[in-house]
Amino acid sequence: MEIEKLMAIVEGILFVSGDPVNIDDLSKTLEIPEDELLYCVQKLQEELSSPSRGIMISQVGRCLRLTTKPDVFSYVEKMFKPKINSQLSRAALETLAIILFKQPVTKTEIEAIRGVNVEKALNSLQEKKLIHEIGRMDAPGRPILYGTTDYCMEYFGISSLEDINNIS
Repeated sequence: MEIEKLMAIVEGILFVSGDPVNIDDLSKTLEIPEDELLYCVQKLQEELSSPSRGIMISQVGRCLRLTTKPDVFSYVEKMFKPKINSQLSRAALETLAIILFKQPVTKTEIEAIRGVNVEKALNSLQEKKLIHEIGRMDAPGRPILYGTTDYCMEYFGISSLEDINNIS
């Protein structure tokens, strides 16, 4: 299949999905090797990089998604109001920062760092779909391990956990 046709198909799938699309699933659907798909995505990203375009392709882990360019987002936000319609409290932001940097992390570990109970902050972050349970620790009581969601990473413009480690 020619590259322009593949670009159109990928763009259409990402547009209709609205949610992140796994690269492996996309490659299987298009019946092309992953390297060919990634080349197609790169070409599409180059085409969308024009200042006259308001969207771009974001990659979070092994998933792709059409997103609004940062310089256009404020207008989209004004028009449609974001899903996170209330600001995060300072406690929730501090808790989220700990989870971002230390994930997977337990409630007890977060409380040891913050020095206060974090139950309310954890509930708020889970309600906003910024964090989720990623498993259980193999220790007495099997405490919940928390991590960030893909939505959180996308919302804050983080493409991978390595980006977090490079923040100084």
